[in-house]
Amino acid sequence: MKFPRNFYWGAASSAYQVEGGIRNNWTPYFDAERATDHYNRFREDFDIAKSLGHNAHRFSIEWSRIEPQEGEWDVHEIEHYRIVIRALRERGMEPFVTLWHWTLPQWLEKKGGWLNTDIANYFSRFCEKMAEEFKGDITFWITENEPMVYASHAYWRGDWPPKCAGIFAYLGAIRNLVKGHRAAFAAIKRTQPEAKIGIAKNMIFFEGSGADAVLARLADWWWNQRFLNLIRDYQDFIGVNYYFHDRIRNFRFNQNENKVVSDIGWEIHPEGIYKVLKSLEKFGKPIYITENGIADAADSKRTAFIQEHLRFVEMAIRDGIDVRGYFYWALTDNFEWDKGFGPRFGLVEIDYETMERRIRPSARSYRVELSP
Repeated sequence: MKFPRNFYWGAASSAYQVEGGIRNNWTPYFDAERATDHYNRFREDFDIAKSLGHNAHRFSIEWSRIEPQEGEWDVHEIEHYRIVIRALRERGMEPFVTLWHWTLPQWLEKKGGWLNTDIANYFSRFCEKMAEEFKGDITFWITENEPMVYASHAYWRGDWPPKCAGIFAYLGAIRNLVKGHRAAFAAIKRTQPEAKIGIAKNMIFFEGSGADAVLARLADWWWNQRFLNLIRDYQDFIGVNYYFHDRIRNFRFNQNENKVVSDIGWEIHPEGIYKVLKSLEKFGKPIYITENGIADAADSKRTAFIQEHLRFVEMAIRDGIDVRGYFYWALTDNFEWDKGFGPRFGLVEIDYETMERRIRPSARSYRVELSP
């Protein structure tokens, strides 16, 4: 496979899933406890990423560490993330920083979280503070991670914090997530006009033929396209998180054949990443694959998973799609939200008793040949 010389490739993580020792709105429901102790072992983890040839890394800044009480900035934690960012720079890796990866400070959750009518102001204030602190070291900012996924689980199904199920809560959360991104975009640009800002958008390839194609197009509009359309003028790039497709048959969703699945039952469908990348061509924005990965404890499918998905990414680039980077999810095994520590997504295996890191064989096969 051939990729452009300036192509970014690496792996991704999020603070609550790896750092440990965090108290936020998820903690009362799903406590990550020590997680992978990345807060103390980030240099070791970055050394591993560097040894694997990565030239970029995506991670998140934990809002509840930075602003543990409303309006109070924790100088020590700001300095910690400054050291993290510099550790990446010292290893020749470009930092991609996520500002909201599904967690909120507990004080903000008590105010209503993403249903609070002022949350766009709270969020943009936090984002502006981060831009002020790190503008000399960070170019790429991801304001929100998978806003539609979070809204669906937290405010429609009600199985994630704050467990508030209902159509009006769901629609209200989406509306505020749109407002939050727009406000954050403007705030960061005021401080750092040259910043590159986007979101990490979960994309599903909805597949249907005949009459089912109508439902597939409707689902694509609602889930994939609508949020991006609402922030069309407030993004410098589009981040794509792709894991699976959804085959529609007889007007029913989730009719996948499931011939080859991950440990958590997601069908492996590499062609879908090409389809969603093509669907974004109309936006005219650079694209980064900000997440793509598989839960595979035996490490028996990960190599083929990565290589096949990269083959379709390369195909999209050859067909004129402006894809500029790929981040495998995840660098290490981690706390997988409501699923706990069971799923194993990492290029690096974690022994949760000893916190020992072990590079999986698939990690060494994850290399991209760059064009001259």
